[in-house]
Amino acid sequence: MNRDTLGYMPKILLAEDDDSMRAFLARALERAGYEVTSVDRGTMALPLVATGDFDLLLTDIVMPEMDGIELARRAGVIAPQMRVMFITGFAAVALDASGDRPANAKVLSKPFHLKDLVSEIDRLFAA
Repeated sequence: MNRDTLGYMPKILLAEDDDSMRAFLARALERAGYEVTSVDRGTMALPLVATGDFDLLLTDIVMPEMDGIELARRAGVIAPQMRVMFITGFAAVALDASGDRPANAKVLSKPFHLKDLVSEIDRLFAA
């Protein structure tokens, strides 16, 4: 399932509390052929996950009210088929060591180049 197959555009739910980063990522992903819905916190993302409309949850780890790890845990219960990718400015190694990362999740550490983000997402949908 990728953005080139039968004209289907995978739907991404982006949860990022930094306004400029959220707008930047949403624009870039839309240009790359993805349909993006963006919110500024995990508590706003969770009801959207429940709709079952999303193929990927792309979430920052550190956010107010509910962090990305908790969001991913809850999303995994509600929509187990949805893929998860974390974007974080914090060491991904610490997340791996803690064992908190959902089994189906990828981690992309900030700063990253937009082409790397799009490539990683393309790979997720190609798998």
